[in-house]
Amino acid sequence: MHPRKKRILILFAHPALEKSRVNRPLAESVTNLDDVTLNDLYESYPDFDIDVPREQALLAGHDIIVFQHPFYWYSTPSIIKEWQDLVLEHGWAYGLGGDALQGKILMNAITTGATEATYCHEGRNHCTMRELLAPIEQTAVLCGMEYLPPFVVHGTHQLTQSEISRHAADFRRTVVALRDATIDLDAARRLDRLNSDLTEVLGD
Repeated sequence: MHPRKKRILILFAHPALEKSRVNRPLAESVTNLDDVTLNDLYESYPDFDIDVPREQALLAGHDIIVFQHPFYWYSTPSIIKEWQDLVLEHGWAYGLGGDALQGKILMNAITTGATEATYCHEGRNHCTMRELLAPIEQTAVLCGMEYLPPFVVHGTHQLTQSEISRHAADFRRTVVALRDATIDLDAARRLDRLNSDLTEVLGD
């Protein structure tokens, strides 16, 4: 018996998409997949007037939530914070009676201009990527969700077109495995960055 396919919601946030070298190809690599919804927040809400009931319905209808965005000032683009403040309401996402997201999975798909070597205690940023994402991980915990390690593409300014295409293919493989429930979650949980060893995580 095959496991039920998961429905994946990608909350995409890039405030300058026309300048994107990597996030756009990542997003385009998954737009034609069944059971995958790409929700472009800046396109949907250019004035930040977020439709809370619509967003909550999207969350309720999906099993896995992905924040896809460039890493801005050690965090997310501002619309994701606005989205969190409005959509993750007390009594719905957390708190008394707030169990709408219980058991779902949350993860980040991130691009950074800096190299991976800078994201360590000895590096220029003095913290690992996972440490810097602690507020989002704790948000998942508060909402009763499981947080998976992020999919991270480092050093975007130096990437060649072929390297960008490879990362886009890796992202598609990861999303397909999450959707089809073929990803090794135990192996994934042991990683700091989900795509640091896709062979182990995806079993291919």
